[in-house]
Amino acid sequence: MDLEPDLLRTFVAFADSGSLARAAEAVGRTPSAVTAQVKRLEQVVGSRLLAPAGRGRVLTDTGLELLSIARDI
Repeated sequence: MDLEPDLLRTFVAFADSGSLARAAEAVGRTPSAVTAQVKRLEQVVGSRLLAPAGRGRVLTDTGLELLSIARDI
């Protein structure tokens, strides 16, 4: 599994901020680019990383596991 550092950085930015828009600001991208990066990461991992929660999104169990790995990398 090839986990690109740029995708992981964006994923961690989402986890830290709790928002795709704030993650976009943190990594200097648009919210749609952040969404595309998360989708690419989900394809690499083969599982959903975010789940809808009200008007936002939260990490799935797989997302929480990946977050631990991403922080180590």
